[in-house]
Amino acid sequence: MLDEQKAEAQQALDELFSEHLLPFKLSAHMVTSSGAKDYMVHFYDSRLHSVEVLWHQDESFKNLLRAAVLERVNGTRSPLRWETAA
Repeated sequence: MLDEQKAEAQQALDELFSEHLLPFKLSAHMVTSSGAKDYMVHFYDSRLHSVEVLWHQDESFKNLLRAAVLERVNGTRSPLRWETAA
């Protein structure tokens, strides 16, 4: 099941970057679960290490991850450097 969440996470990250809502490209390296509803998506990036997603199976994991990433990126205190797609 975690492989499915990892694939959805990467799709969400790619969409955010292509929509210019994410200032840098991220890769979902691993998804871990510490409970029935608590998931952590690990990026291994110095600008954003990971995000936590509280997910119920009747909800869209991809949409919850998008919201969590946007909240973290927009809530960052220091400005993040925007990269352009090559």
